[in-house]
Amino acid sequence: MAPVVEVEHLAKSYGSFTAVEDVSFTVEEGEIFGILGPNGAGKTTTVECLQGLRRADGGVVQVLGYDPRREASQLRRRIGSQLQESALPDRLKVWEALDLFSSLVPGGPRWQTVLEQWGLSEKRDAKFGSLSGGQQQRLFIALAVVNSPELVFLDEMTTGLDPTSRRATWDLIRQIRENGSTVILVTHFMDEAENLCDRIAVVDDKRVVAMNTPEGLVQEYAGESEVTFSSDIDDLSYLLRLEEVDGVERQGRRATVRGKGALLARVAADLVGHGVAPTDLEVKRATLEDVFLTITKEER
Repeated sequence: MAPVVEVEHLAKSYGSFTAVEDVSFTVEEGEIFGILGPNGAGKTTTVECLQGLRRADGGVVQVLGYDPRREASQLRRRIGSQLQESALPDRLKVWEALDLFSSLVPGGPRWQTVLEQWGLSEKRDAKFGSLSGGQQQRLFIALAVVNSPELVFLDEMTTGLDPTSRRATWDLIRQIRENGSTVILVTHFMDEAENLCDRIAVVDDKRVVAMNTPEGLVQEYAGESEVTFSSDIDDLSYLLRLEEVDGVERQGRRATVRGKGALLARVAADLVGHGVAPTDLEVKRATLEDVFLTITKEER
């Protein structure tokens, strides 16, 4: 099956300013695919080119089999989008917005169904300006999927939300995928990418500098992990026979085991095999944020 999105060497400039220099990636059907990067890295320009909102200057782009430069109108009937700077008139009612958007692309579900599906029934007659930040985001998602799109673009949609609203929005994003759409999620929040995305493209300095699953990025760039525990047994040298272990250190009763891969599981199993079952076994490993800082630092 062909990828939903294929991007090869995408480039976009505005006069002498280069917004995107060399971006390449693919998105498979059913994924939540993350585009992660610092502000100004070229994330938003990239997804705007994919939607036909901006015309790429170079490279090859295929989205749902369409070239956004030549077939933008056909493409937009099959995608949904929540842009980075989204807003509606303050006096526009929730049902009016859904009615308007559903009329633009005939053939989708009735807006009344979408209203109920996305938990907006109680806010049916509320004006946009009266909604909380989380309710506005829920409405924007409903508007993005009112045409039953095959592919949905979400661009930094949790910026400015409180932690509770952010987590609620994550559940909505997962629901989009559960309803059958592929999702491209643009974000600069590490926890958001780690919790939601099947794969992540890290964009920095206007190009893709790394791409993998969140776990794959951590394994590739994070280096060693540490497992610590308390033990009255002095000789733990048998742990050094494990392939994952690079070193064992002691400070009083506290032992620290350094290594890589499935370190925690292998160390725990070997300790139990030697009659040691510490109750305070802990692992310290790099996070996606650590990896992101490592990758972007290397590229500067």
